[in-house]
Amino acid sequence: MSLLAELSMGVNAVRPGRTRMPGVDPVLIAVVGVLVAFGLLMVYSASIALADAPRYAGYGRYYFVLRHAAFIGIGVIAAACAAGIPMKSWQRMAGPLFVLSLVLLLLVLVPGIGREVNGARRWLPLGPLNFQPSELMKIAILLYAADYTVRKQEFMQEFGRGFLPMALALVVVGLLLLSEPDLGASMVIVGIAMGLLFIGGLNGRLFSALILMLLGSFLALIWLSPWRRERLFVYLDPWNPENAYGSAYQLSHSLIALGRGEWFGVGLGASVEKLHYLPEAHTDFIVAVIGEELGFAGVLALLALFLFIIWRAFGIGRQSFAMERIFNGLVAQGVALWFGLQAFINIGVCVGLLPTKGLTLPLVSYGGSGIVMNLIAVALLLRVDHENRNMMRGKRT
Repeated sequence: MSLLAELSMGVNAVRPGRTRMPGVDPVLIAVVGVLVAFGLLMVYSASIALADAPRYAGYGRYYFVLRHAAFIGIGVIAAACAAGIPMKSWQRMAGPLFVLSLVLLLLVLVPGIGREVNGARRWLPLGPLNFQPSELMKIAILLYAADYTVRKQEFMQEFGRGFLPMALALVVVGLLLLSEPDLGASMVIVGIAMGLLFIGGLNGRLFSALILMLLGSFLALIWLSPWRRERLFVYLDPWNPENAYGSAYQLSHSLIALGRGEWFGVGLGASVEKLHYLPEAHTDFIVAVIGEELGFAGVLALLALFLFIIWRAFGIGRQSFAMERIFNGLVAQGVALWFGLQAFINIGVCVGLLPTKGLTLPLVSYGGSGIVMNLIAVALLLRVDHENRNMMRGKRT
């Protein structure tokens, strides 16, 4: 019986008279649903005033929230389809999906094909919609790194056959993303792949060398790019008048919003910073609006929901490892790494712990490609959980 059928029918018994076990974790589904619904509410709150700005004059007050709701609908349909595909099939598709994602990242850079916004070329126009290939690459690298780790398990202690091929693949992906430029997405994608290699048993010395190499490349990239170097220095001193009215404008207003919220916020919908003071309030800096309207308590509740998803994803992965389903376990824990790392970067930027990166908050921020891929990632996690539960029932999947 498929995962979709079990979701619709509710629960199945192991044997008559025994405790009935759901086909998937209902609490995990509920927490994801709460996050998505909360994100829709906060996108509405953060974007409703944008129609008053000349840049969005023709959009209408409900433009962003309606589009976000539509993308959530698309994401739910895509997730339902993804959840019905066995993990063995996903493993077979890992390589072709990775190659397709590379091709799309190349197409973004072709003049006349890729769409440029604010100096960044990250989108492919699809009629009324824009598709961001870097979001698809997060799914692709998750599956590809998991499959690679399984295939190369006996060579994970070697440089030539275990470390080098994946390192070269990450270099290619990183160069394409930095050409857009999209440093934030490249950090998340590299973080997912490195995390899975580490979980999969990569030689400790090789892993340390990879960390040092990436750290050195990151520092060199910042030092050789004047605008990135400026962003780093203004992050260290956002209240300097020159910085506060320049490159640190977003950060300074994010901190003001969080400061206004104090413990319990100024009230839902009562944010002042979203009234054209804080740019990208409905995308990259939605946590600042949450902090202003719902206070420290609201941000803490948000963190608790993310921590629960990450904890469950690691737990589902450990279950798969115990059943010797290594690919499934790596995919589940890769989802945990993805959501955990991206949420950490997004929230860290909003509270001033990290330089501005331009990353959305998973399952919450406005963003078409992002929310769709986030929901597909959740579907993969639920599929792994479903197959674990089937094995515990004695079923073959």
